[in-house]
Amino acid sequence: MSTEEEAGTASPARRMRADAVRTRKALLKAAAEVFAEHGTEGSVAQIATRAGIGKGTVFRHFPTKEDLLAAIIGEVIDGLVAEGRRQAEQTDADAALLQFMSAGVDLYVSNRAFVEALRTVPDLRHPEIQAGWEQLIATAESLARRARRDGSLRADMNGQDVMLLICGVYYTAVPLLAADPSAWRRYLHLTFDGMRATGTQPLPPALFQGPLLPTVR
Repeated sequence: MSTEEEAGTASPARRMRADAVRTRKALLKAAAEVFAEHGTEGSVAQIATRAGIGKGTVFRHFPTKEDLLAAIIGEVIDGLVAEGRRQAEQTDADAALLQFMSAGVDLYVSNRAFVEALRTVPDLRHPEIQAGWEQLIATAESLARRARRDGSLRADMNGQDVMLLICGVYYTAVPLLAADPSAWRRYLHLTFDGMRATGTQPLPPALFQGPLLPTVR
């Protein structure tokens, strides 16, 4: 049966589900664009107009702007998790960890909508964000574990350290990014050199062991 025939014979419920998925994708894309252009002052009306849907449809998918922001954050986190899994297939654990961290910092630099969403969501413990962040920590820990096992990463570093250092590299470079969008690479390499297993002193103990979420202000 051809694709056209399959589409024609699909049940109404299946077509409705497919339509809902397309609408959600269009809505998230429009919201990310509006937030990137206007910050989180961008309105639901602007998002609905750009997505070609009504405001009521926006609220059916996302009852509050916080839910919409959380979904944007969640999609970006999912993309970084996928990148971590791709890097886990590399044989060079050191290079894989560096590439993952590079992808993470670049995400902050290139995605204003993501940074604005993090800055604005009043409760980063939103269930969607929390679940994604914990998955991201687990992905970073998997890459860090390989590098520790290979002897390239200091033995007292973990996945949470990796994720917070990604945030730190971005905020270190922020004052320079308008003049040099690639300035973060210098600070990433400085940071990564400090993560290596050789010539280091023991770190102070980590007093908090739970999954920390990055706070953006």
